[in-house]
Amino acid sequence: MSGSEIVKGMLIVRSPPFLQSFCNMLMTHALHGVMIASRAMNEVLQRFRRVGIALSILTASIALVRGQKTPKSPYAGTFACRGCHTALWNAFSGNAHFASYALKNKPPEQTGCEGCHGPGRAHVLAGGKKALIRSFPALTAEQQSAACLSCHARDLHMANQQVSSHAEAGVSCTSCHSVHHSKTAQYLLSAEQKELCYGCHSDVRAQFSMPFKHRVNEGTIACSDCHNPHGTFASTSAMGIRPKMVDRALDNEEPCMKCHSDKRGPFVFEHAAIRVDGCKSCHVPHGSTNAKLLTRPVAFTMCLECHNGAGTFGRENLGVFRLNSTHNLLDPKYQHCTSCHARIHGSNSDQYFLR
Repeated sequence: MSGSEIVKGMLIVRSPPFLQSFCNMLMTHALHGVMIASRAMNEVLQRFRRVGIALSILTASIALVRGQKTPKSPYAGTFACRGCHTALWNAFSGNAHFASYALKNKPPEQTGCEGCHGPGRAHVLAGGKKALIRSFPALTAEQQSAACLSCHARDLHMANQQVSSHAEAGVSCTSCHSVHHSKTAQYLLSAEQKELCYGCHSDVRAQFSMPFKHRVNEGTIACSDCHNPHGTFASTSAMGIRPKMVDRALDNEEPCMKCHSDKRGPFVFEHAAIRVDGCKSCHVPHGSTNAKLLTRPVAFTMCLECHNGAGTFGRENLGVFRLNSTHNLLDPKYQHCTSCHARIHGSNSDQYFLR
């Protein structure tokens, strides 16, 4: 019969050649799809297997942890202090230390109230027993400073606190600072800065009342503009012989140069007294009865302290030369040396510091 034949009782239909090619192409694509699906299924099964293993480990870990007792933290949190110390808590938001609590980026031992007063859980559970919390009035000066330096030691200007003159005299941080009852907008001081300094340095209070002085009482400058109450690094100014609390300016200079920058130099012709002994060789820094804060009332008497022909020092190692015989110091016109030697702090044009 046309288009088909019977073989052993079966009917075989002969298809046209183009139809057979089309069927073969369909079979090839179908087999390829099955292979892709099989691979995807294997990947899914492997992922499920990994998840199952992870869940088994997690379940075992949870069971192990539940079988152990987790130690309780000794910290109660800053908010727990609010119940008893309501007034301090309400004012704490305006305190610089509040940032450690607000930012939530510090460990418990450096956060909020417990950052200064230590772990408070036992204190809270005992109903506020003082012996179970760090109370600063009960600490020694060294212990108080150590508590503050646990955070503030990283500040460079406090690096010498423990070897400063204040520390050696038993002055602690709370002698000048009040965290909860500050009287100033800056530095959490317990009183105005100058009054704190005058409390111990009464001789300096008198100097700032002299006719010629730096205007600290008027508020033009402050003690901390020249001094670092936390101690300073060694300075090369004045041959390194200077009070420990006198701060350094740029390039390891005396703090005077912060304001009197025109005296800084370097000069072609230096005045040795300034470079060797420093500003205090001629000036009293706090206050004086003499104009320009000089150590003596008349200029030539101060100059004669060095210019007397004695010694083997000076710019040429020949000592400081005597005054010229033509300078009759009984004559008033020769008694004010800086009338002629105007560039007395140093000159770029004349070795005798003349105009």
